[in-house]
Amino acid sequence: MDFVLQHVPVGMGDHGEAASWRCSCARTPLDWRGSQVSERILVFELEVPIRWGDMDAMGHVNNAVYFRYMEQLRISWFEAMEVRTVPAGEGPLIVNASCTFLRELQYPGTVLARQYVGAIGRSSFETYVDILRTDDPDTVYAQGAAKVVWVDYARRKSAPLPEYARQAIVIPRLG
Repeated sequence: MDFVLQHVPVGMGDHGEAASWRCSCARTPLDWRGSQVSERILVFELEVPIRWGDMDAMGHVNNAVYFRYMEQLRISWFEAMEVRTVPAGEGPLIVNASCTFLRELQYPGTVLARQYVGAIGRSSFETYVDILRTDDPDTVYAQGAAKVVWVDYARRKSAPLPEYARQAIVIPRLG
């Protein structure tokens, strides 16, 4: 099985420009602040149409809508892995989410959202998202991240990530 492994800096440069989002450095790469960068695996992609109603009074996609794009990407990825949330069982729970807005998205168009997996722990894993446009796939419009914790819903506590989930989250489901 082939994995697409990228070194990814998260953050903005000193003057608002996006930090380079790919690095082919032989050593562990650093972001613009000199911090070590995470490795991530591309695992899923989804196209989402930009709707007229996604825009705000400024004529661009409202910042809250980016989180909806990331949510739909994550839910579609979970469905592709056949991970279902059952209130009496165990499953994923998002404990934080962030987004760095790099460029404006505008209607009309289609978002190309790419889901990546980063560090995997005992009961959690890091996810990252790049938001692009299908008509401009070389430009990253936003970068998001979310920490996913595996939980026992009935006990309302974290649980060890099951082996089936640990294996499923790193299998690319592209195309």
